[in-house]
Amino acid sequence: MIKKFIRKILGVKKSGHLASDHATPVILSAKDHGINPQLVSANAIRVTQTLQDNGFKAFIVGGAVRDLLTGVKPKDFDIATNATPEQVKRLFRRAFIIGRRFQIVHVMFGQDLLEVTTFRGPSDKAALTDEHGRVLRDNTFGEQHEDAARRDFSINAMYYDPASQTVLDYHGGIKDIRKKTLRIIGVPEERYREDPVRMLRVVRFAAKLQFQIDDATRAPIAVMAPLINNVPAARVFDEMLKLLTSGHAMACLQQLRKEGLHHGLMPLLDVVLEQPMGEKFVTLALANTDARVQQGKPVSPSFLFASLLWHQVLEKWEAYKAAGEFPIPALHLAADDVLNRQTDALAIQRKVAADMRDIWAMQPRFEKRIGKTPYKMLEHQRLRAGYDFLLLRCASGELDEETGTWWTEFIEGDAETRERLINTKPRTAVAAGGVKKRKPRRRGPKKTAAAQE
Repeated sequence: MIKKFIRKILGVKKSGHLASDHATPVILSAKDHGINPQLVSANAIRVTQTLQDNGFKAFIVGGAVRDLLTGVKPKDFDIATNATPEQVKRLFRRAFIIGRRFQIVHVMFGQDLLEVTTFRGPSDKAALTDEHGRVLRDNTFGEQHEDAARRDFSINAMYYDPASQTVLDYHGGIKDIRKKTLRIIGVPEERYREDPVRMLRVVRFAAKLQFQIDDATRAPIAVMAPLINNVPAARVFDEMLKLLTSGHAMACLQQLRKEGLHHGLMPLLDVVLEQPMGEKFVTLALANTDARVQQGKPVSPSFLFASLLWHQVLEKWEAYKAAGEFPIPALHLAADDVLNRQTDALAIQRKVAADMRDIWAMQPRFEKRIGKTPYKMLEHQRLRAGYDFLLLRCASGELDEETGTWWTEFIEGDAETRERLINTKPRTAVAAGGVKKRKPRRRGPKKTAAAQE
């Protein structure tokens, strides 16, 4: 009561994302929002209906609603409900409670996974945080309008009910979608301090949706960017992977640089992009990734990160060779240096790192096109990835196009074609990073025993 009286006298405003004027949503009918019901997952409808039939509130929420409002079929459907995780789990045969920072339920239908969360309440002041204010654990449940206030951006704080085909909009998300504006809910500094990964999400959504970042949302990012270093590396890796597989990877990286968020995430990336050959290589790699995403094809994290870090490996490889190391050991040492450095910034999984090493280690072997070596390469389990990587090197000008053409014909050819290619003398030009075969030493006439004496 005393706090309310002081606010009334002094005119102190409430915290932006918990203000009472956001307690009542704007309700949009099917005519108002124009969502096509055919784009809604049958399993998402099944989950919401099951929860509603058992007396609970249940809505499709977040990015799925945002995508539906823009006419895009969502990849994932998240559900928000007032049922607790334990209550949700009891209603579905294949349901699993996961999460430490905030508990959620994974409901499985075959290979289809739906994430069900309980409405979150205002962050508890007693919630566990680190010394920088990042929330480490917070399982406070609440009302729907409080849950909306806890979400990151206005465009992700809308709730769709498939049964009534209505959308509940608490923070002007529909207006921001129509204005193509990305706006964080509440006080930006507070929200970024709670979870610094939100700064990376700003970049990803702005690039993916081609939205403008609201001035107030952008302003603190440059100063607060170092807080990313306090986030567990595994979370940063997951967010970077989402960013790079968004279908707008190059735009995301450019936005990262623009907002000053790239330092520490991809060390030396600026150096790579400032080198003509490096920039062309990375641009081609990311364009290839974007094309695969847009065609609905899978993307290999190993190939993607191997491409982004290749010119760092190449630079160190050349340095080790210049210091006297033999080419193959030099390449392995270069790979170790780059991966060890990246592990501190990005928790690159062991399997991903191993595949990256394989892709890099195959590159010198593509230069050996004689004898049984090419046939052994056909048996390599990472051949396709290594070959695609080789083609990128050729397309960027790092290698002669003839090398890529030769391997394309060899991989696709029959036994006769392969034999002909093996017997065809390759051109002598050796590109950057290749291994030039030493010429045999010319020997003089054999000396007689008398001459040797």
